[in-house]
Amino acid sequence: MHTVNKTSSYFIELEEKHGAHNYHPLPVVLEKGKGVFVWDVEGKKYYDFLSAYSAVNQGHSHPKIVDALVNQAQKLALTSRAFYNANLGEYEKKITELFGFDKVLPMNSGAEAVETAVKLARKWSYEVKGISQNAAKIVVCENNFHGRTTTIVSFSNDPDANNNYGPFTPGFIKIPYNNLKALEETLANDSENIAAFLVEPIQGEAGVYVPDEGFLKSASELCKKHNVLFIADEVQTGIARTGKLIACHHENVQPDILILGKALSGGMYPVSAVLANDEIMNVIHPGQHGSTFGGNPIACAVAVAALDVVEEEKLSERAEELGQLFRNEIEKLIEKTDLITGVRGKGLLNAILINDTPESKTAWNLCLVLRDNGLLAKPTHGNIIRLAPPLVITEEQILDCVAIIEKTVLEFKRN
Repeated sequence: MHTVNKTSSYFIELEEKHGAHNYHPLPVVLEKGKGVFVWDVEGKKYYDFLSAYSAVNQGHSHPKIVDALVNQAQKLALTSRAFYNANLGEYEKKITELFGFDKVLPMNSGAEAVETAVKLARKWSYEVKGISQNAAKIVVCENNFHGRTTTIVSFSNDPDANNNYGPFTPGFIKIPYNNLKALEETLANDSENIAAFLVEPIQGEAGVYVPDEGFLKSASELCKKHNVLFIADEVQTGIARTGKLIACHHENVQPDILILGKALSGGMYPVSAVLANDEIMNVIHPGQHGSTFGGNPIACAVAVAALDVVEEEKLSERAEELGQLFRNEIEKLIEKTDLITGVRGKGLLNAILINDTPESKTAWNLCLVLRDNGLLAKPTHGNIIRLAPPLVITEEQILDCVAIIEKTVLEFKRN
């Protein structure tokens, strides 16, 4: 099964020498994945508790999605949008009906989809709302993570994301996350110039911050009151991860613009989407936005299969049920140790808080021992460990993983 005579250190050194150093991976070199498991080049098996940042919700190499990819690749991979193809319309019908929108604009990466939503909201604000040219503003939240393009890092407050990448794109107002008063005041003060409010229903990269119950509903209502578009970035929280098809559905909120990516393809291929109703989407005309690969036949076939798997295997319901079980079990562990101070999340998007400073190596070192014990996870913001397995995980496997986490935590020795 594993690569002959090529060790993990060989591949790590190869990347170190020939690749840009824009990531700091956990030292494990993966070669194979199936369901909730991955194997390294030495053949050691692990539970995957990152799921490629929630792209692999349907599990690694799901046979239905693999078949869709292989079959379509053998037939027709790419036409560009200069021509129609026999897959795009079927995909568009599937995704718009499933999520309840009139139209979809297909792109590839999550960041591209966010950029698309920003452009769409601005265009709508000038042509429908009537904002003066180049005066449109978009409200965003502090500690957001929407991607790494120049426009997106312009409204990040993470120094790693934007230090020395200026000059920055104007037109964004930052408010604290989960702060309705700040949103209300901002909208009231300048609603005639505000096009949209862009928000993650749960801030994943920031450390799985779940807002207060009612925040999304109230924020959506404030946006309606001020004729401002409510844009939900569900690239990480969408496609069943949090226990609903999208996290906004926990509060019965239908965004004006919905951004999807990652698990839209089951992690098999870069597929992202922006969904909106006709009043918004129809401001885009031929030649005004696009992508050579957006809506390509492989992407469409893969996304349809990936969405079918979510429905057929009831992954939203599974995430809801097993997420409750997981948090309950971790709460019991917290009572036995002072190393973990809390657990938070929704569905199978969770994080544990490590009792040390963000500058410490404690969370990283804990992840190294978790790896040694057969479970892969990664810290975010220093002292938070995100725990997000593929949604196809079983109750028995969840309890097995809890046992691994408990053993690791209780035996862990701080340096």
